[in-house]
Amino acid sequence: MRALVVAHGEAGPLRFADVDEPVPSAGEALVEVRHIGLNFGELNYVRQWPAGAVHGHDAAGVVVRAASDGSGPPEGTRVALGMTPHAWAERVAVGPASLGTVPEGVDLADAAALGIAGVTALRVLRKRSLLARDVLVTGASGGVGHFAVQLAALAGARVTALVGSPGRAAGLRELGADQVLTDLAETGDRFDLVLDTVGGPLVARAWNSLAEGGTIHLVGYSSGQETAFPPGVLFGFGEPRSITTYGDMAPTSGELTDLLDLMAAGRLSAPVGLRGDWRDVDDAVQALFARKVHGKVVLDVA
Repeated sequence: MRALVVAHGEAGPLRFADVDEPVPSAGEALVEVRHIGLNFGELNYVRQWPAGAVHGHDAAGVVVRAASDGSGPPEGTRVALGMTPHAWAERVAVGPASLGTVPEGVDLADAAALGIAGVTALRVLRKRSLLARDVLVTGASGGVGHFAVQLAALAGARVTALVGSPGRAAGLRELGADQVLTDLAETGDRFDLVLDTVGGPLVARAWNSLAEGGTIHLVGYSSGQETAFPPGVLFGFGEPRSITTYGDMAPTSGELTDLLDLMAAGRLSAPVGLRGDWRDVDDAVQALFARKVHGKVVLDVA
């Protein structure tokens, strides 16, 4: 079968290859993949994976063979895969802990956009009550950012979306952002929670905008820059503030189910900024790296 595998050469992070068919264990279903969802991190930091390995973590498709032990969804079920290794192939063996059943009315391509981005946003925002809280989402035009803006607004937060340029602000107010900024200097607000996908100097600036008892959750570092804090900035009186890392790779079935239910109810939309054929993956990767995509890249498996 065909798959997208890790490439460490100059041609790009991925290449097509013929690989062996997956052999499911007793507790795994065989899924025919219809769509894959690309993420910036797994492509930009591709050297963290061995060359030649089937790559990717997010996809959606249909169960063509149920798990032989009777666990998981039956044959014919439409499913979303989240944080599932080796997902960018025509077929993949998956345990039920990594699957979410896609309800009627939800497009499979939209379900493929959930995975890492949707689950990350949901897990971070569930760390504390957001009702009437002030939440800042940095890199809000990206996949995690689009989901975070919507979910924070659904939870009753006052949401500020921060983007890199005015051209990347489109649609964020419609998703629930109360204000959209291109520079933190544009506001004097103090935030109870910052969901940061950018890293670098922006983290230090966000620290200065953090309310007493507030937390910055670091979920990405798309800037690729270092963060430096001036002397004394991390000392302060009042209720302690904190900076928290994120790297939760626990099974995703529960969160995928919750997100898919919200989509089925019309309360959450998939931020698909680029849709295409997986044979054009090189163009899609370049568009993602060039910051030309607002939201997620979803590719159809031909």
